Amino acid sequence: MTMDELHFNQNGLIPAIIQDVQDGRVLTLAYMNQAALDKTLETGETWLFSRSRQVLWLKGESSGNTQSVKHISYDCDNDALLVQVERHGPACHTGAHTCFHKNLYTTDSPSADIMTQITQNIRDRRQNPKEGAYTSYLFREGIDKILKKIGEETSEVIIGAKNDDRQEVTWEIADLTYHTLVLMEALGVSSSDIKTELYRRHIEKEGGPGD
Repeated sequence: MTMDELHFNQNGLIPAIIQDVQDGRVLTLAYMNQAALDKTLETGETWLFSRSRQVLWLKGESSGNTQSVKHISYDCDNDALLVQVERHGPACHTGAHTCFHKNLYTTDSPSADIMTQITQNIRDRRQNPKEGAYTSYLFREGIDKILKKIGEETSEVIIGAKNDDRQEVTWEIADLTYHTLVLMEALGVSSSDIKTELYRRHIEKEGGPGD
């Protein structure tokens, strides 16, 4: 990409969609001018242009909730940016994860970021144990208990598959996934670590996906 390919509007601005690289949620829609984009590329942090204050500003400069930029792409018309970031704290000034936290319409489908929500709940149960909570119990019992449960759930997945029971397999894989997330938290392994390894193995290697 060259800067000449980007189309800034008549006010010298280009919309920037800020996306959480971890869970894919859109964090905010903001604007950049040329200076903000230059500072973002130079520092690796999110710089934006405030239309109300008419100033350049660093995301998190007052709150401390900064963002590390991981990837920037632009759309087919060259007039909008997608900025994928690792956030360090809430993205919204209200303290919410994302500025888009007010629902206008929804369906009964599970949230797309359910894995992130569960991971956050697991971390909270570890840091703030709750009496009677199963997750807190697992952390209290320790790694051997967690590993035992993973072994049990793995066996249940195998049994469900051998029985050709789709519903049973779904239940057991959900159980196995949950206990695996508990193990990851216990050992300090993040979802980013897993995604990076999967990318290295299956996308980055010569030949692309599916090899």
